[in-house]
Amino acid sequence: MSKLSHFDDAGAARMVDVSAKPASRREAEASAFVALSDDALAALPRNPKGNPLEVARIAGIQAAKRTADLIPMCHPLPLTFVDVRADVVPGGIAIRATAATTAATGVEMEAMTAAAVAALTVYDMCKAIDKSISIRDLVLERKTGGKSGDYLRKS
Repeated sequence: MSKLSHFDDAGAARMVDVSAKPASRREAEASAFVALSDDALAALPRNPKGNPLEVARIAGIQAAKRTADLIPMCHPLPLTFVDVRADVVPGGIAIRATAATTAATGVEMEAMTAAAVAALTVYDMCKAIDKSISIRDLVLERKTGGKSGDYLRKS
């Protein structure tokens, strides 16, 4: 098993020093699913708080930019691109978030944070109609760049 990079030899948490790594283009995509009842799905266009999908999209973009403030050992990254999609599908909302940068470390956490916060925002905007909403399947779909190479989630 590989050594976990966020712990020193004594087991204390630490931020990884990436200063010696070359900057390269990196991209990651994450997804999440928000399961909604038929009533909640039908009420989406009439939400008095506004369009939940658009608010979730913007919240996800903002969250990606704040990942280092939320996840203690994440490096602050100069994001060059963030995109969040929230699409109505049977049974709920499918969230897809993509983040990109040119840096010495990857953007997986930024993409995951964007997807998670977008999903939480859908919940927040729809909870008055249905408290049984569930958020599930927050996963890294793919990543490119960096020393560890490309990753593509198997279906």
